[in-house]
Amino acid sequence: MSLKDTLKAKAEHARARAGAKAGDFMEQHGEAIGTRLDKVARTVDEKTKHKYSGKIHKGVDKTKDAMEHLKDGGSKETP
Repeated sequence: MSLKDTLKAKAEHARARAGAKAGDFMEQHGEAIGTRLDKVARTVDEKTKHKYSGKIHKGVDKTKDAMEHLKDGGSKETP
């Protein structure tokens, strides 16, 4: 096995472990993060006098989709 193959295998293993850890974290704390994300979005929306409501909510939705993707261990298509 060449050095390149060895490094590639180690990088893949590390990526898989990091993904699993992120998924575990999201399983444990995802609901709390989502709640706080909604609260922050409401606060920012109020502070900007609802001028950027669409963009704020779009960003929150994309963030929550990414969180779900992590919970699923990246098994579905990337959002």
